[in-house]
Amino acid sequence: MDLILKNKWFGFASLSVLFLTVALFAYTGSYLVLAAPFGYLFFVLLGINWKTAYWIFLFTIPFSIQISFAGDTMSLTLPDQPLMWCLLGLFIVMLARNPNMMPKWWWKDKITFIALLQFLWLIVAVVCSKMLFFSLKFLMVKSWIMVCYFMLPVFIFTEKKDFILGFKLLLIPTLMTVIIILIHHAMLGFRFNKVQMSLAFLGQSLYYNHVDYSSVTSMLFPLLLVAYSLTKKRNPVVRGGLLLIILIFIAGVIFAQTRAAYIAVFFAIAVGVAMRMKLVNIIMPTIYALIILLFCYMVPNNKYMDFRPDYNKTYMHKEFTDHLIATFRGKDMSSMERLYRWIATVRMSTDYPLTGVGPRAFYFYYKPYAVSSFQTYVSRNKEQSTTHNYYLYMLAEQGWPAMLLYALLVPVIFAKAQKIYHRFKDKFWRAVTIGLAMTIAAGFINNFFSELIETHKVGALFYIPVALLIILDKKSKDLEKEDAANTPELIS
Repeated sequence: MDLILKNKWFGFASLSVLFLTVALFAYTGSYLVLAAPFGYLFFVLLGINWKTAYWIFLFTIPFSIQISFAGDTMSLTLPDQPLMWCLLGLFIVMLARNPNMMPKWWWKDKITFIALLQFLWLIVAVVCSKMLFFSLKFLMVKSWIMVCYFMLPVFIFTEKKDFILGFKLLLIPTLMTVIIILIHHAMLGFRFNKVQMSLAFLGQSLYYNHVDYSSVTSMLFPLLLVAYSLTKKRNPVVRGGLLLIILIFIAGVIFAQTRAAYIAVFFAIAVGVAMRMKLVNIIMPTIYALIILLFCYMVPNNKYMDFRPDYNKTYMHKEFTDHLIATFRGKDMSSMERLYRWIATVRMSTDYPLTGVGPRAFYFYYKPYAVSSFQTYVSRNKEQSTTHNYYLYMLAEQGWPAMLLYALLVPVIFAKAQKIYHRFKDKFWRAVTIGLAMTIAAGFINNFFSELIETHKVGALFYIPVALLIILDKKSKDLEKEDAANTPELIS
């Protein structure tokens, strides 16, 4: 009887959703309303098999697009953001039922410890924010990103087949977006100043901008190389198809025409090689040392002023070749605009050293600290973009503690990946480990020139690999213990 009653309620709820959808579509004429029944079915699936729902969510991430409303004052990404809300709600319910649901080994991990400190300090920065409303929105976004990308994978990725499935669910839709964009860009002659136009599909942009697009393609590319290395004994058709996909992604990275993505690919490969040679631990300290030396050279006697641009000769170029040449000559507008904001950030940090001005508040406070000699044609910053460097982004909006925690997180990730790689004996797990580390390395470079970790696509390709490394660390230790237990002791 209860089952029948439940079924009746389910049927009533389903018909109600269908009726309301038709009514709203008739009233608004918006095709987005037609997605409501699918959202309802996803919500129902969460109660039946939430892990299957999570796989569906992963598949939607590359397809998701940003929709603005309320006069462009608010936006959300569809369909993945509402699905993230559902998963966050589910996580809260699960945690309320079982406060100890997260395994002890997860809590004990160094990466988890640093990530939790980052989140706690974010809360402090939000409380002290100069723009509380914007900062609270940022905190909400960070919350569902951390739950969906960093915490829930612990329960999803347990076996080899899970890692393979997760890779396919992110690869296939991303591949489709790359093909669509390449076709559009080809129709526009692969012009550098037409890249942004090529991202459009059915009246919407598949990515925020070409930087977001190039970041995603360059971060996923190392996993393709790893997948190809694992197919040596597979069907030649499969191997040939994977090679074709690699070539398509190479074209995607090249024609996205962003310098950071090019550097990211090479840096990822360098990190992979360094891991094999047990040299990865020197990479980040070397980079940090070079940055400190650069500051020591630029700051005394205002040496950085020697690099100020000529306002009338610094502009955005129509051809990528000219863009690269201008970069080396110090006459590229985007590079000079970065310097303009970086200098403003460093100067601003002296007044807001501990908690910054608050998440999403940089735009409203940085201009009084900028040096007018570094102004460019885009310094009005109508799009309200930020520092274009994740370290300085943390410094400006959350203070020195946030920046230092991120600076600590990156080398800890690489060090852990190297230990895991050399601990594993299984070829598959070794390849997966190095692939994840290379993806994170590509993300590090992209975010050195941007701040995309809190966006839904780049965030997925950063935090999910980090979460998987924590899982692999546990798995590698367990396998090592099993091998030790199964190895007979030698009797002298």
